[in-house]
Amino acid sequence: MSTRAYTDRLVMIEPAAFRFNEQTAVNNYYQQVLDGMDASQAQSKALQEFNDFVIKLREVGVHVTVIKDTLDSDTPDSIFPNNWVSFHEDGTVGLFPMFAENRRTERRMDILEKLKENGARIERVADMSAYEDKGHFLEGTGSIVLDRHERVAYAALSQRTNQHLFLEFCSQFGYTPVIFTAYQDVEGERKAIYHTNVMMCIADHFAVICLDCIDDMHERHEVIEMLEESNKEIIEISEEQVQHFAGNMLQVGPQGKPVLVMSKAAFDALDEYQIAAIEKHCPILSSSLDTIEACGGGSARCMMAEDFLPYDKTEKS
Repeated sequence: MSTRAYTDRLVMIEPAAFRFNEQTAVNNYYQQVLDGMDASQAQSKALQEFNDFVIKLREVGVHVTVIKDTLDSDTPDSIFPNNWVSFHEDGTVGLFPMFAENRRTERRMDILEKLKENGARIERVADMSAYEDKGHFLEGTGSIVLDRHERVAYAALSQRTNQHLFLEFCSQFGYTPVIFTAYQDVEGERKAIYHTNVMMCIADHFAVICLDCIDDMHERHEVIEMLEESNKEIIEISEEQVQHFAGNMLQVGPQGKPVLVMSKAAFDALDEYQIAAIEKHCPILSSSLDTIEACGGGSARCMMAEDFLPYDKTEKS
């Protein structure tokens, strides 16, 4: 059973052909086509943002395993590995069913082999990817926001977050499920937010969340109640701030020295009171991810696959 709320290890995928992905744009309303920017320019800018981000993470003591993407298949969103894989403290690796067909080839077993070469102990692979054939999806820690210390899992249902699969995940991994639906305004309509981690983040002693996205008041109350039972200070953000990825954050770092990681756009969207509330608990680390956010419709949290696996003392450097 996991007891750590955060980790100092991340797996990140260096992009090789990043661009706007038409297959994900059908229900990711954060993606934008940038005028005057072709695919090669998007890749170049995204790679620079990625490299700058990795440097900042390493400077605060985070061990980042960088895996280069390949050009063997069309994987424009490979920079967001948290959707297809999760790593757990008991040595289990979770593999998840993906909505977009061109994201399914992001699942690479050679990445697991690389981690084992580096000293990771992988005891079990829990592979749910076969549900893709039935049209059922659960996109990792995009669909699921985990409170690993309290063993609570939060999921906002959408085309990419199937309730049955979420409950199966919670049963397999030992989490208490909290289910709701989160919405955003899209051209005057309330439409489901595609990933839970866009509108909420769970840290060790606090949660950043847009409660206004949860239109059903009963569901909203249940989320608040579980957060309070888990001794989390609730730091609310607005729907407008969610549009700037202010909910797409992750706490990482050495034990006792965590930071809350977010994009520069997310940080700039916060007000002084929200920043002060967060910094009561830990410092903030932000990095510019403008191209990645616009073309990819994901931000800092999506780029980081937390590595909670056990490692042997003979770990390679």
